[in-house]
Amino acid sequence: MKRKKTVWRKKPSFRTNEEITAPQVRLVGEEDEQGVYVTAEAIRLAKEQELDLVEISPNADPPVCRIVDYRKFLYEKKKKEKEIKANTTRMVIKEIRFTPHTDDHDFEFKTKHAEKFLKDGAKVKAYVQFRGRSIIFKEQGEVILLKFAQRLEEWGTVETLPKLEGKRMHILITSGKVKSKN
Repeated sequence: MKRKKTVWRKKPSFRTNEEITAPQVRLVGEEDEQGVYVTAEAIRLAKEQELDLVEISPNADPPVCRIVDYRKFLYEKKKKEKEIKANTTRMVIKEIRFTPHTDDHDFEFKTKHAEKFLKDGAKVKAYVQFRGRSIIFKEQGEVILLKFAQRLEEWGTVETLPKLEGKRMHILITSGKVKSKN
């Protein structure tokens, strides 16, 4: 026995014309037919203009409707949503790992990478990983993270101070504090 494939169609998000069930609607728009109308009268006005009556705010009392070309209305709505989505920025978090016994050369190397990340606009999460008995060097880990934050204060600000969670002590630095050199 074969199963039928069900095709799911996205239900339109706005009710139009005869789908509007309220007895009265409030018309809004640029035209001079603004006001509260009986639904049948509002549909007749829309048909005269060869447009659609679209319910914009169904929860209002009475529901708010607009006389527009429905396809054009959906296109513009989708276009606005796409534009808003394009303007939002996603925050990137880069991680840098230290140990309590990280030597100076490695520290400088990792600091230069963090500087580049901050210049690019990312956040930097630096952490000291304690393994085995190295947890007794908590103070050294805190010193490394504070020194790291001090070196990067020209390119970013400390969002969270060094904090120990389990066997990791971490600090978060946000880009943005760029000093102008005159």
